[in-house]
Amino acid sequence: MRAASGLPSSALDPAALGRAGEELVETLRSLIRIPSINPPPVDAPDGETRVASWIAAALGDAGVPAEVLELIRGRGSVVARLRGDGTGGEPLLLLSHLDVVPAVADAWTRDPFGGDLADGYVWGRGAVDMKNLLATELTVVQMLAAEARAAGRDPAVDPVPGMTRDVIFASTADEEAGGLNGIGWIVAERPELLQAAAAINECGAVATTFGGRRFYPIGVAEKGYAIYRLTVHGAWGHGSMPRDDNAAVRAAAAIARLAVQGPPRPTPVMQAFLRGVADHVEAEAARMLRALASEDPRVGETSLEATCDPISARVIRALLRDTISPNIVHAGVKYNVIPGEATVELDCRVLPGTTEDDMREIIVGRLGDLAQHVDVGLVIHAPPVAAPVDDPLYGLLERTVVDHDPDGVPLPIMVPFATDAKHTAALGIPTYGFSPLRLDPEERFLERFHGVDERVGVDALRWGLPVLYDVVRRYCS
Repeated sequence: MRAASGLPSSALDPAALGRAGEELVETLRSLIRIPSINPPPVDAPDGETRVASWIAAALGDAGVPAEVLELIRGRGSVVARLRGDGTGGEPLLLLSHLDVVPAVADAWTRDPFGGDLADGYVWGRGAVDMKNLLATELTVVQMLAAEARAAGRDPAVDPVPGMTRDVIFASTADEEAGGLNGIGWIVAERPELLQAAAAINECGAVATTFGGRRFYPIGVAEKGYAIYRLTVHGAWGHGSMPRDDNAAVRAAAAIARLAVQGPPRPTPVMQAFLRGVADHVEAEAARMLRALASEDPRVGETSLEATCDPISARVIRALLRDTISPNIVHAGVKYNVIPGEATVELDCRVLPGTTEDDMREIIVGRLGDLAQHVDVGLVIHAPPVAAPVDDPLYGLLERTVVDHDPDGVPLPIMVPFATDAKHTAALGIPTYGFSPLRLDPEERFLERFHGVDERVGVDALRWGLPVLYDVVRRYCS
């Protein structure tokens, strides 16, 4: 369906908007072709700075000065600012991250850093997480700078015509490892670069079809995390004489106990989301969703698999409880030596209301009699964060989605993973997950995160560009 008339994007020359969409696709391909892997590989330790410098050069070509900041050599971030006339309040922050997780090339059907354009998709590591939004935000800034130049203004110092707020563009390093070497350092040492009224970040407004309706979940909250390293103690011995106090055996038993997830506890955000979806689907699915949002969500979970596809069921289950995922296991020094020590690393994601002390208590409780043989060490922790749904930016995000897709249903949601919103929260900046993409109903977008053959649809990107442009123009005008 056509977007509503009267939107800022409807005043643009259609040919110019089309060219911007083509440039967005090429920008994303260029960004993917610079491997900005975290942790940085020995043979390419400067990937994040290379991407930051590429972006700074692109902004410079648009007349927008940008600053590249490095806490650690090769781990660069980039920040730039477009001016409003100052009458509209604090800026809008367009936030993204530069780094991507590693990719095992042999498992892919295409080069993960080739930026291939094929079958209607842009392929490559970062296409989903999250260079697609980075490219879209960069393209919007370039469009606004071009409008300033067309009006005879210098976007380096003059206000963009019609804009009353500044727009801050920031793309930072190290998000995939907690952001301490990227946005965390900027927040601590250069907070004035990011201080804003509100921020747009990754993970939200990506269309998902359920019960024949198209929904756009907008991220207003995210779970916290606590990473633990368990040291499991046993007795060293000869492999020819098995024993129950083998540390590897104890570690296996501990993993089996920890992998059984705890009871569901729907938070207010998830209750609102589930009930909101229920209002737009058929009776059987609606009953299941309302049961999930109730005081006893176990009733709804029993029919979850029958009603939802596996990936959606997995996501909903993760969003209704504190989770523990044992992901790294080490034990042993030689095949015929019984190990006296093993380590297990846990990725725990916590709901609002669960503290780090609570999570540790859950782990110890699950271990039961094994706990006396296990040391529980905290590696890193960050609390859950949330942004208010009554903030003016959130309301604008919902309205703009509907203006571009009148059949779509935007709803607030919590995401199961962590983003750099953990750090903007320290500055009191309400931060919303909003990377608008209109997807085919059969697309399994969530499976692409950190997955094999990561890719994003070209049509979805081109749909999202005017959506984000309109949000920026409306909020800053």
